[in-house]
Amino acid sequence: MDISERIIATLILEFSDLGQVEQLTRASLRLLLAMFLGGLLGYEREVMGKAAGIRTHMLVCLGATIFVMALEQEGAEHDAMSRVIQGVATGIGFVCAGTILKGDSIANVKGLTTAAGLWASAAIGVAVGLGREATALISTVIVLLVLHVMPLLQGSNTDDKKH
Repeated sequence: MDISERIIATLILEFSDLGQVEQLTRASLRLLLAMFLGGLLGYEREVMGKAAGIRTHMLVCLGATIFVMALEQEGAEHDAMSRVIQGVATGIGFVCAGTILKGDSIANVKGLTTAAGLWASAAIGVAVGLGREATALISTVIVLLVLHVMPLLQGSNTDDKKH
């Protein structure tokens, strides 16, 4: 076996995680769905003039999906998956903390709703990564309802002005 054959064989082995059409389709569907659902949440935040918009939400949702999918493809046990999900939740907490700004008083806090949206986006990404696409879709609809309907029920748009 010459060097070029060895290189090709190595490349084939390295990309074997998506060697079957079903695996490639499943991975592509999950990754694209995560981008789409995260993008929906990010679009809402961007329209509201918030700093964390489409790209941020897409990347958070996609990143959470990748973390979970990679372990699922390895056949990780429940305890390993639990640790990864805990790590995703903790990690996104740091990103969310960076979106919250506190002014001189407790009434002058901004970014809480955006932080919660990023946190929800990560959770939706985890659901997609676990193959729970319907749960992720329903969750996205519910989050969007909270972001749009709650201000109407409260009688004003105060939540978006403060948070």
